[in-house]
Amino acid sequence: MHRATLVLDCKNHHGEGIFWNAADARVWWTDIEGKALWSFDPATGASEKTDMPDRVCCFAPRAGGGLIVAFAGSVAFYDPKTGETETLAEFEPDNPGTRLNDGRTDRQGRFVAGGMNEATGAADSSVIRIDADGTLTTLIDGVACANSTCFSPDGRTMFFADTPEKTIRAYDYDPETGALGAMRVHGDFSGEPGLPDGSCVDAEGGVWNAEWEGRRVVHVAPGGTIDRVIEVPTWKPTCCAFGGEGLETLFITTSRLMSSDADLAEDPHAGGLFAVTPGVRGVEDAPFAG
Repeated sequence: MHRATLVLDCKNHHGEGIFWNAADARVWWTDIEGKALWSFDPATGASEKTDMPDRVCCFAPRAGGGLIVAFAGSVAFYDPKTGETETLAEFEPDNPGTRLNDGRTDRQGRFVAGGMNEATGAADSSVIRIDADGTLTTLIDGVACANSTCFSPDGRTMFFADTPEKTIRAYDYDPETGALGAMRVHGDFSGEPGLPDGSCVDAEGGVWNAEWEGRRVVHVAPGGTIDRVIEVPTWKPTCCAFGGEGLETLFITTSRLMSSDADLAEDPHAGGLFAVTPGVRGVEDAPFAG
């Protein structure tokens, strides 16, 4: 069993949404409840924190510069140099209990993000797709807590978890249109110690998933079996992404959310950024095409 090590003791309140940005050779993520973006340069160990005007739930770089950001209640373009935002769409304005949560770009640079009902836990949120021209399409309805959004190396499968279901779904995905096709259960987490949270894929088609409250990241093989475990020495892993030289390092965000003072005394590195070299390479996410 591999074991991840702490690379940045950033003590995020709720680290999430991590990805590798090839444009600046840094790994980026959000501290949702801390209302901040973070980046880390694995070559130098330097990190940077940017305070944000609202909770950032997930985000991605834009091909033309800047970021596309899923704030709690809207999707917007954000310019980190000026702090200016341009709202593209409100998210479920008629349901004040929901917010955006997890998301990634597909292989063609569309942005796919899903929501959760943080007020009641009801399965009444959705997953949306934002195309390069700003068009919004609802892909999935009836979602309680969207997580694990990532795409196979060929872009023809979208992986997704509605976390309380304790499974990772796999959808046929049309790279030309971004439409979903048939769905099947890809990974069964009913026997796992934690719940499926954020995921990424490797170049061999495996899905790596951070198990919320499970102290681990697991590898779901292309056939659907959980066959490898990365031990994470903190209670609440949240998301993972390959980055660094050759995309050989798996970076893992973690959380302090809903942890008591006694919990944190026993888990002082909760909310830190961890890393491990699992022996496979990742697949670089596409920047948002718009």
